[in-house]
Amino acid sequence: MHLETITPSDIAWQERALCAQTGAEFFFPEPGSSVREAKRICGMCEMRSVCLDYALSNDERFGVWGGLSEKERLGLRRSLE
Repeated sequence: MHLETITPSDIAWQERALCAQTGAEFFFPEPGSSVREAKRICGMCEMRSVCLDYALSNDERFGVWGGLSEKERLGLRRSLE
């Protein structure tokens, strides 16, 4: 049995992520818009943890990544410092 290891630097995970099948409008909403639908999709995605690692490692400042909004990722970064 072969187990695939996915690392944040390997962007092939993006093709397998559910967001790649739904469209960016959920994940990059207009300011003040709800991110509820993006978080729901992220919650079902097997790539969620890799996505969040990628966003944190690459200082992604916009959109929902790994189920967290911009503000939530900023709070997480600060708590890890």
